[in-house]
Amino acid sequence: MFDVSFTELMVVGVIALIVIGPERLPKVARTIGHLLGRAQRYVNDVKSDIQREIEIDELRKFKSEMEDAAQGVQTSLNETHASLQEPVQQFRAELDEVAREANGKVAPVIVGDAPAPAASAPAEPAPEPARTIAPPGQSHNLDLDLPSASESSTAAPPASQQPAPAPRAPKADDAAPAAKPVPPSGTPT
Repeated sequence: MFDVSFTELMVVGVIALIVIGPERLPKVARTIGHLLGRAQRYVNDVKSDIQREIEIDELRKFKSEMEDAAQGVQTSLNETHASLQEPVQQFRAELDEVAREANGKVAPVIVGDAPAPAASAPAEPAPEPARTIAPPGQSHNLDLDLPSASESSTAAPPASQQPAPAPRAPKADDAAPAAKPVPPSGTPT
């Protein structure tokens, strides 16, 4: 800081010894040491505060750059989504038009992601009749009149026709008594 040599410090020390005296010189030296220590700590605190402020400013700049970049990416994603949504809407409209022509009916037009009206919702498929498998060694003459694929999609079986329950599998310790044949489904017992 100051260009002070050892000889200059010796001269200052001798003059201080003569002026202050040998009794008060240690107290004065201690006080000066404390003051210089405080000044040095104060300077170091100011330096560290300035350094922190510089780092905070750099972080703020970096944060604003990242926010700008994120906003640019978000804008780009929104534009891409909009540009991709337009052909999807056109394709959906074409499919609806083809479906109308194929059915000869007016099908509801779905715009966006709005749900279709409840009245035009497709009916639940009819449950398939249960199929029974005879245990080994027994033969059953099951006459299953299963509807074809085209009939099953258009007509549901009446509620009075319930599928027959599946037969119980024989246990190992059961003797092989004559089992009752399972009546075919749809015939009264």
